Amino acid sequence: MYPILVSAHSGLRWLVLLFLVLAIFSSLSKWQGNKPYTANDKRFSLFALIFTHIQLILGLVLYFISPKVRFSGDVMGNTMLRFYTVEHITLMLIAIVLITMGYSRAKRATTDIAKFKKTFWFYLIGLLLILVRIPWPFRNLGAGWY
Repeated sequence: MYPILVSAHSGLRWLVLLFLVLAIFSSLSKWQGNKPYTANDKRFSLFALIFTHIQLILGLVLYFISPKVRFSGDVMGNTMLRFYTVEHITLMLIAIVLITMGYSRAKRATTDIAKFKKTFWFYLIGLLLILVRIPWPFRNLGAGWY
């Protein structure tokens, strides 16, 4: 069960990144071009939100069954254990909260420009936090590209 969840969590990361990038670039280009907010804009934002939340659920399950997460005194002295037990989950939760706030605030915004601005900024900051704390293979944290 654990290897399947790790593969799903790792593979889903690419959909999360794809839809965040689509929502960010769409928001920026339409905000700068003063274009109307369309159903496709909402879809990009919604799919980014949905995939991010699915990723959160998978990540929370993994958090409690992973051998890379430990709740003991030696965690802070070990780079890999600290990363998975503290750093990864903390920044990912903050990123997901920001993305959720961005979607909610954009949904309630009254003008198209305001919708694009809120989506752009909240999703961009969320994406940057996600990129900083993904266990990329070059960081030697025991993870691969997929």
